[in-house]
Amino acid sequence: MDLSVNDVWAGEDLGGAGVYACHQISYKRTALAAEVRMARPLRGRTGESTYFITVDAYQKQHLLQSERTALLLIDVLLHYRKQQKYLLHEFVVMPHHIHVLLTPTGITIERAVGLIKGGFSFRRAKELGLKGEIWQTSFHDWRVRDAEGYEGYRTYIHQNPVKANLVRTAAEFSYSSAVGSFPLDLMPQRLKPSEK
Repeated sequence: MDLSVNDVWAGEDLGGAGVYACHQISYKRTALAAEVRMARPLRGRTGESTYFITVDAYQKQHLLQSERTALLLIDVLLHYRKQQKYLLHEFVVMPHHIHVLLTPTGITIERAVGLIKGGFSFRRAKELGLKGEIWQTSFHDWRVRDAEGYEGYRTYIHQNPVKANLVRTAAEFSYSSAVGSFPLDLMPQRLKPSEK
């Protein structure tokens, strides 16, 4: 498929092969023109929904695997929850990524994730003396539409360490909300099924 950067930016419907080609063009453009910053995807009004978020460590390295690093990241998550920046429903800190189920309160999802990433990076350098890249530049988010979706993401978060063969049961993994010892927020009322 022969595409130009203009085809990509024009919003052409390119199909599966086009997605790969877009990725290659975007990569080449970034590599050749480092001074050009890529625009963030428009997510609309993101402060009014619940999201399942994945944030990867830099180059998917196992930068979050030590106890002190994982506990510091959990402390950062709970810190911004206490400041009421978001409702924190569920989380898991894996060796090279985190999954979080949260609802921003008065800020955008981008700002909430920025607080988590930036707050952790700052405290990691200051308190642990660890400098260097820690996060990939972006994150992945999925809007939670209903109670069924919420429960699906909740289960996925809890089972992530089990599927990775880190523990036998979700409750054994110390760096997850599945242990039941962290203060968390309940599912937002708007996601619950209406009673008829």
